[in-house]
Amino acid sequence: MILLEILKDKSRSFIQNIILNGEVSVNDKNKKQSYKIKENDIIKLNIKDPVPLSIKKEDISLDILYEDQSIIVINKAQGMVVHPAPGNYEKTLVNAILNHCDLSGINGVLRPGIVHRIDKDTSGVIVVAKNDLAHVKLSKQFKDHTINRKYIALVEGVIKESSGEIDKPIGRNSKIRTQMAVCEGGRHAITHYKVLKRFDNNTLVECTLETGRTHQIRVHFSSIGHPVVGDLVYGYKKQKFKLNGQLLHAKTLGFNHPENDEYVEFSSELPEYFLRVVEILGAGAKNL
Repeated sequence: MILLEILKDKSRSFIQNIILNGEVSVNDKNKKQSYKIKENDIIKLNIKDPVPLSIKKEDISLDILYEDQSIIVINKAQGMVVHPAPGNYEKTLVNAILNHCDLSGINGVLRPGIVHRIDKDTSGVIVVAKNDLAHVKLSKQFKDHTINRKYIALVEGVIKESSGEIDKPIGRNSKIRTQMAVCEGGRHAITHYKVLKRFDNNTLVECTLETGRTHQIRVHFSSIGHPVVGDLVYGYKKQKFKLNGQLLHAKTLGFNHPENDEYVEFSSELPEYFLRVVEILGAGAKNL
């Protein structure tokens, strides 16, 4: 890679990121990492100045379900990013929590206290660690897949089976690197589901995660022909309802408390916009 010679003081991952971020052009066009430089090609670098590693505390309202000296459990609203990242350093859940309390520093400046994430446009329960010991103990439970996580989703189409299991590996989409996909060589991923209600053209399901891969529920249900309603990335481009994101809600989160190892469980109700769509569909509901 010629950029390794040009940017000798930079790592390979740094170079890959500036290519993905459109900071490198060849003949005034962005190219893929696999592009082979030709004679007379003109390479231009427009590398952005690094953002200082600090997080602004912001006075943003939080729906706190539970809090003690070790953990804080939040009912995250749809549209809120969990933690700062390049291009999005403000108005995240972390910005809001830091204005309320201190968090574990294990994940560094940008992701303090974060032991798991839910997508920006997914609502629901998330736990955040307030100290390092809680962070380590919670992270181990997520790694060992002993966390109880249940989601409610409204999907396209009518699922015939009353329950089922989707066991398909998930990895980075080879063509669109910002997306995930079911693919060979992907990480092991299992989603269990139970039908709660059938409608004329939709199904309300409860999903239990055995693993926790990025976009797992959205990718898995899309792969079986039942994408989540409102999901413009993995679902239909034309939607029947005016939504700001997918109808996917992290309903229940259960784990052993890091202080005393006793099992605790937290739940939150479906948000109003989700219930509104279910009510609209209700007139066409079918018996299970």
